[in-house]
Amino acid sequence: MKWPLLLVAGLLCLVPLHAEDMSINDFDLDELADFDESAEELLRQFEEKNLNNDLDRENELAAKLAVEALDQQNNLLNPVVEIDPCEKMHCGAGRVCESNGNEAKCVCIPECPEEAEARRHVCTNRNETWSSDCAVYRQRCLCDTKAPGCTDPENSHVHIDYYGPCHAQRECSEEDMKDFPRRMRDWLFNVMRDLAERDELTEHYMQMELEAETNMTRRWANAAVWKWCDLDGDTDRSVSRHELFPIRAPLVSLEQCIAPFLESCDSNNDHRITLVEWGACLELDETDLNERCDDIHKSTPQLLG
Repeated sequence: MKWPLLLVAGLLCLVPLHAEDMSINDFDLDELADFDESAEELLRQFEEKNLNNDLDRENELAAKLAVEALDQQNNLLNPVVEIDPCEKMHCGAGRVCESNGNEAKCVCIPECPEEAEARRHVCTNRNETWSSDCAVYRQRCLCDTKAPGCTDPENSHVHIDYYGPCHAQRECSEEDMKDFPRRMRDWLFNVMRDLAERDELTEHYMQMELEAETNMTRRWANAAVWKWCDLDGDTDRSVSRHELFPIRAPLVSLEQCIAPFLESCDSNNDHRITLVEWGACLELDETDLNERCDDIHKSTPQLLG
């Protein structure tokens, strides 16, 4: 019986003891003296206890590694992205967004590229040729903000008449001007009808055009409201001189009366044209001009500028 006891005692001396794994108290030598089982059974129990301790340590390490791996995966799937405040900031023509930390503001374009080609030049409503549309928009911004570089305070309301160098202006006679509102009404309706035939209008516009086709009393009024709503890009219920560019530019070289006609529409000279002013300019009855832009603006994305 002494041999197994000596063997066990020797093993206990050879195996390092760890406070977190086991202690000498785990084996009572007095009990070992009275232990009747064979040495092989004692050794088996000893090895089994050490194996369980090793498994516990491995499981603990595996759990720790799993948590670290999950954290890394979450960092990859949900990276911390710095949002540029200028991404959601829209600046009008002649302006760019400038950010400072989390704040963003629109400032005048610092400089415009040089345009040597004449086809890049533009003619303004003041019959002045500028090197580019960028130069006109930048000048308007500088004068609007009273910044250095503004050459004339009146340039805060300068806008482009057409592309290309200015040419000699033809005079709009009194007789031509008197007949121009009628011609303008017809032109607006014909454009609206052509777009409807090409299926290039929104559903709301299509309904207005169909009503204009079937109801002669709505023909000119619907066409006038459609174009006014279409020009009101920033949906502020008024059309700026700048927003009139899509009408002015293609016609100014063909219609000598288009420029003075559009200028006359701004009856109070505040550089904006309301629907009432637009109707009066086209010689339409104010009671026929029902503002019908809400549905259009809700269904059609509009570009600011």
